[in-house]
Amino acid sequence: MSASAVMSGTFEPPLQAEEPLQYLTFLAAQEMYAVNTLSVREIIEYNQVTSVPMMPAFLRGVINLRGSVVPVVDLKARFGQGTTVLGSRTCIVILEAAKEGESQVLGVVVDSVSEVIEILDADIKPAPAFGNHIRTDFIRGMTKVRGDFVTLLQIEHVLCVDEMAGLMKV
Repeated sequence: MSASAVMSGTFEPPLQAEEPLQYLTFLAAQEMYAVNTLSVREIIEYNQVTSVPMMPAFLRGVINLRGSVVPVVDLKARFGQGTTVLGSRTCIVILEAAKEGESQVLGVVVDSVSEVIEILDADIKPAPAFGNHIRTDFIRGMTKVRGDFVTLLQIEHVLCVDEMAGLMKV
């Protein structure tokens, strides 16, 4: 405590160090992305996705997850880069996206899951206005991990149910 705080009778709490947030990193469309682990419910093997007729290309279909029907979005297709080619490490990350107090559980197809990393808010930089392969409203920011850029996704925008429903009507 400073001498002036003692003399004035006020208490100044010590400055708190910023707590890093945990992010799950994964590959999709040959790029490294990350989402906050608070939105990740689980990671499952890619199998038995039931296609749904007349859906846009980015909606791979639905899965039965312990009795619940969960839509599965192909991130590569959602980003307008074709569809994900299934491989031995392809999996579905089950995410919970919240908007206006409502939450929606969706699966996203990714090429592979990498690791959970910790990132300080101070280390997150805004994405450049050009050169991105995806829409800027999908990006929370970018950071460097071991010399490589990682794009942090705003999953509530990427998986905006209202917007995707509007695209399905076209």
